[in-house]
Amino acid sequence: MIMMVKRMEPWVLAKILVLVALLFPSFVHSLVRHYKFSVVLTNTTKLCSTKSFVTVNGQFPGPTIYAREDDTVIVRVTNHVPYNVTLHWHGIKQFRSGWHDGPAYVTQCPIQPRQSYVYNFTITGQRGTLWWHAHITWLRATVHGAIVIFPKRGIPYPFPKPDKEKTIVLGEWWKSNVEAVVDEATKSGLPPNISDSHTINGHPGSLPGCISQGYTLHVESGKTYLLRIVNAALNDELFFKIAGHKLTVVEADATYVKPFEIDTIFLSPGQTTNVLLTANQPLGKYLIAITPFMDAPIGFDNLTATATLRYKGTPPYPKTILTTIPAVNATAVTFRYIDSLRSINTNTYPAKVPLTIDHDLFFAITVGVNPCDTCKQGIRLASALNNITFDMPAISLLQANYYNIPGVFTDDFPPRPPFVFDYTGVQPTNLQTNNGTKLYRLKFNSTVQLVLQGTAMIAPENHPFHLHGYNFFVVGQGHGNFDPDKDPFSFNLVDPVERNTIGVPNAGWAAIRFRADNPGVWFLHCHLEVHTTWGLKMAFIVDNGEGPNESLFPPPPDFPKC
Repeated sequence: MIMMVKRMEPWVLAKILVLVALLFPSFVHSLVRHYKFSVVLTNTTKLCSTKSFVTVNGQFPGPTIYAREDDTVIVRVTNHVPYNVTLHWHGIKQFRSGWHDGPAYVTQCPIQPRQSYVYNFTITGQRGTLWWHAHITWLRATVHGAIVIFPKRGIPYPFPKPDKEKTIVLGEWWKSNVEAVVDEATKSGLPPNISDSHTINGHPGSLPGCISQGYTLHVESGKTYLLRIVNAALNDELFFKIAGHKLTVVEADATYVKPFEIDTIFLSPGQTTNVLLTANQPLGKYLIAITPFMDAPIGFDNLTATATLRYKGTPPYPKTILTTIPAVNATAVTFRYIDSLRSINTNTYPAKVPLTIDHDLFFAITVGVNPCDTCKQGIRLASALNNITFDMPAISLLQANYYNIPGVFTDDFPPRPPFVFDYTGVQPTNLQTNNGTKLYRLKFNSTVQLVLQGTAMIAPENHPFHLHGYNFFVVGQGHGNFDPDKDPFSFNLVDPVERNTIGVPNAGWAAIRFRADNPGVWFLHCHLEVHTTWGLKMAFIVDNGEGPNESLFPPPPDFPKC
């Protein structure tokens, strides 16, 4: 074939290339994008305190990955730190490529010090803003970055084209070594120390007793900006607001939504949101504020992180124009925002909500206490789904399932709680949970409805749940106990928002639906890292289908060993 091409006249070869481009446009337009990530220790000074911390390529936040829909992304990750590492590509559906999803001991063994692993995945049917982060212990506090996925070439946004785009990553910062913080909490059995500040693109802004320069968003009058906002915080849900400016929400978790205008947006840890910002105010310097949301009586970082929006042409040393911020327990603000999110649901971007259900699941979210001989008070806080506190295995669950390795897990995760109680009212007196590595098995292409029910056990709280390998439709939410006889009648089955992370409200419930069309083992867990550490997690096994493109790919040759 090569010899034939060499003997062809140039005009003949050109015609063939044009014909290939017409017949296989996606092949021509999609690219393979290569990245090299070095996990290293980096020194920095924040909040007037210097420490060494884990980063990728010495950056905090880490480098942004840029790609287009249908591109293949290859990231070579080399571990130069004394901790085991994995990276998760949060929101990437990983069709048939679960070996590259990243959660430690779920889809892979960790990358050990001085070792490397090449993540290789294709972005299929997705465009927008997602993010990547470490998925082992609490390393994602500083090991994270954005993923920007542009539409295919020639495909416009379904909203007015912005003049420029900016990425804003929200996070948390501890003066102490974060791994030491979680280790101490594990030994004591008590909650870990809260963070010392929030951050905007790595900057905490000025706080009492420590003046430091924060992030500045530079804009020009009359121009419109697409802000790609990521909540990379470990444990805090956050409000985001810019003084004097409205924001038009156009996307959530890399899916387009019906645009709506609002002055305050709300993101749970793990969620992403794209908004349009028009620079239509007088020249000046405007405050950008992120503040925590917490409507439960528990400890949290209640400090406001600030940045500034500055117009080009603003004179030196202007007075910052301030804004009011939502109350820390502004539940009404969060519900008003969440209720405004609707799928765009067009012919190009349809909302394919499952209308019939094969698996009707109900998971009760609880926080309990278990005996602990090594803990200071003889007990350890534990979280559970349907009273199962998840035990992580010694090898990856995906390996165990793929190779039929016995004794690693069972597939009898309960579809309902072991007993029914008043979930948001009077709680059981027995607060102990059961430990186990239990998974729930799904047949390929089966449909799932899952109701996540918050409870008042010990302390009610919002719980942002993330499902790996899938998007899901949020068909309903509410306060109090889910009523299976009444609440389904109010489900939105027409244009519900499509997400990968959903905030289950304090002492309330959320109902999601998805189709199990991606074979593999897929993690479901609370994205509050403290709760994941306590065992608030489980996993689904999705069996292979029968078609040629319905089976998991084999593991890669460089797959890490435990």
